[in-house]
Amino acid sequence: MQSNLNNTQYFKVAQEPQMEVCDILESVYKALTEKGYDPVSQIVGYIMSGDPTYITSHKGARSLIMKVERDELLEEALQYYIQNKLQSR
Repeated sequence: MQSNLNNTQYFKVAQEPQMEVCDILESVYKALTEKGYDPVSQIVGYIMSGDPTYITSHKGARSLIMKVERDELLEEALQYYIQNKLQSR
């Protein structure tokens, strides 16, 4: 057993798979809808204020949305709008 004290032990933590911002928005949207909230108003309230209580904790939605910076959420929504609404004109 004494020889084990001379060796360095390695501990590897498994990382969670990274979710894309669009996937997080979709999950949060679904959770808010399931709980009967207006998802657009709630997400806008969160982006504008930074107050996570705008987002339900149902299905981990609050924890998920807090993993993304608010400016990234706005950027994702704006990119989607521009690509799907403005460029199709």
